[in-house]
Amino acid sequence: MESAWSSRGTSLGSSDPQLQRFMEAEVQKQRVQLLIHHMTELCWEKCMDKPGPRLDGRAELCLVNCVERFIDTSQFILNRLEQTQKARPLFSERLSD
Repeated sequence: MESAWSSRGTSLGSSDPQLQRFMEAEVQKQRVQLLIHHMTELCWEKCMDKPGPRLDGRAELCLVNCVERFIDTSQFILNRLEQTQKARPLFSERLSD
């Protein structure tokens, strides 16, 4: 059973392009924040042995490398998914021939 708010929000989103763009931007912001949170948690666990008032050189280098690898991996996965999506229609067309 839907509440009045959720049904109203759905109809507004579909009829108001400005609201729709706003909602899409907010969803995108949330995704970025979740990605940053995940990266921070992962790299913190991997690199921080004992937190102190300052980062030692080893921890700093580890954090930099961890973040760079995380970004590289994320970019690789996105590119790979994009290639797969582009290739999929060609593959399905070949199967139907």
